[in-house]
Amino acid sequence: CSAMSPAAVARGLALAALLVLSPAGATRQARRPNIVLILTDDQDVCLGGMTPLKKTNALIAQMGITFLNAYVPSALCCPSRASILTGKYPHNHHVVNNTLEGNCSSKLWQKIQEPYTFPALLKTMCGYQTFFAGKYLNEYGAEDAGGVGHVPPGWSFWYALEKNSKYYNYTLSVNGKARRHGENYSVDYLTDVLANMSLDFLEYKSNFEPFFMMVSTPAPHSPWTAAPQYTKSFQNVSAPRNSNFNIHGKNKHWLIRQAKTPMTNSSIQFLDDAYRKRWQTLLSVDDLVEKLVKKLELNGELDNTYIFYTSDNGYHTGQFSLPIDKRQLYEFDIKVPLLVRGPGIKPNQTNKMLVANIDLGPTILDIAGYDLNKTQMDGMSLLPLLRGDKNVTWRSDFLVEYQGEGYNGSDPTCPGLGPGVTHCFPDCVCEDSYNNTYACVRTLSTSWDLQYCEFDDREVFVEVYNLTADPHQINNIAKTIDQEILEKMNYRLMMLQSCSGATCRTPGVFDPGYRFDPRLMFSNHGVRARRFSARSL
Repeated sequence: CSAMSPAAVARGLALAALLVLSPAGATRQARRPNIVLILTDDQDVCLGGMTPLKKTNALIAQMGITFLNAYVPSALCCPSRASILTGKYPHNHHVVNNTLEGNCSSKLWQKIQEPYTFPALLKTMCGYQTFFAGKYLNEYGAEDAGGVGHVPPGWSFWYALEKNSKYYNYTLSVNGKARRHGENYSVDYLTDVLANMSLDFLEYKSNFEPFFMMVSTPAPHSPWTAAPQYTKSFQNVSAPRNSNFNIHGKNKHWLIRQAKTPMTNSSIQFLDDAYRKRWQTLLSVDDLVEKLVKKLELNGELDNTYIFYTSDNGYHTGQFSLPIDKRQLYEFDIKVPLLVRGPGIKPNQTNKMLVANIDLGPTILDIAGYDLNKTQMDGMSLLPLLRGDKNVTWRSDFLVEYQGEGYNGSDPTCPGLGPGVTHCFPDCVCEDSYNNTYACVRTLSTSWDLQYCEFDDREVFVEVYNLTADPHQINNIAKTIDQEILEKMNYRLMMLQSCSGATCRTPGVFDPGYRFDPRLMFSNHGVRARRFSARSL
């Protein structure tokens, strides 16, 4: 498609209806590729999160491409999902955390961003029929933002979960009407409900328009409720004991340093149980993938369908003595699985290019034939990488940014920690705070595998990791790395934090085309980057 007017789309759909009578015309229509995006919730890749998904690996990874360096620009559900939908960094879509105040599914988000998401463009400009099922944004359905009656533009069929992930006892918005579900496994288990609704769509959709499906599962998010047939699985599995497990996060931001080391036996037992249950919930996702692929094959549509599989963020279980959560700047929280199969993609490939979830929107629009120059997206189309094009110029860095959640009052369970902390465990280890606000440049070039991060706090704390020498990010080298590199990374961070669209895709510090003017640097720590905050919304 091109960036067509609605009238042109209407004419195109009328023509499509006429082509029903023409077998040759129907064949031409069928050649337009279909697209499926399967999005899991909190599924890591660094700590074995893909291991339970044997069918998914066989049906998507082995039949297509696995991106080994896929990341999210914010390791939290709502900002990350907003980045998928808009193709933008958080400082451009302004969703900074999981709260309405942080712009998660707020009225402002609905007014400013939703009309320009990639599904809206697919439907209005490209004539795709669009289907959504599952978790949308954490505050979707909030009464202050229109309740479940709000159906975002761009969706032909809408089956969205009210609020955050659950497996039973939830409400779905069915095209704007509330449908309550209980706790009967055969009719209410959400992952299976999503699978069945997806199969129904594939059975009854129009066969004369291409389709886009987004299926967003609750798994493996808490409360980690497995389907009854899987509650005994992985009984001997425990969280990986890698080199950053249950150690003190020395030379790190104070929030990491406050974690108690060694962890208590009860904390370790809790996170091992959580790890096992997360895997159990993913077995139902594996079943969902298998059902979808088989149905596409039965319909004769599999060979003309791109299938993407990814997660909204990673997860940690005991790294640096933090029990369980996401939100942090480290690989285990920002790195995600990304598997793709589809027309023109050779089987059993891996790709080491640095990709991010802001690339999904541009990629899907590119597949549909939309002119990406007409968008304001920050990401890049992965289509040249999917096709195996030679001599592709690609990014060597991207931006990670997060605004900590926290409150003016103390956490009632841990008053000794003072105000500003949140998501605290019974032993007063807290996973977030208002000044857990940071921005990073994650660089992956031929010469450097580096992460540079600044915190927006009184310390102006800096963390730098050389992942070639230190893949588990144990040693912060901010005080020992070459000062010139530090200054260049600081300046690059400032540039990325104020980028928009094409300026987000300029050469990185270690690229041949990079230009650095040291006269732009101030003394001491250097230029302080522009910060995004709730006040800037």
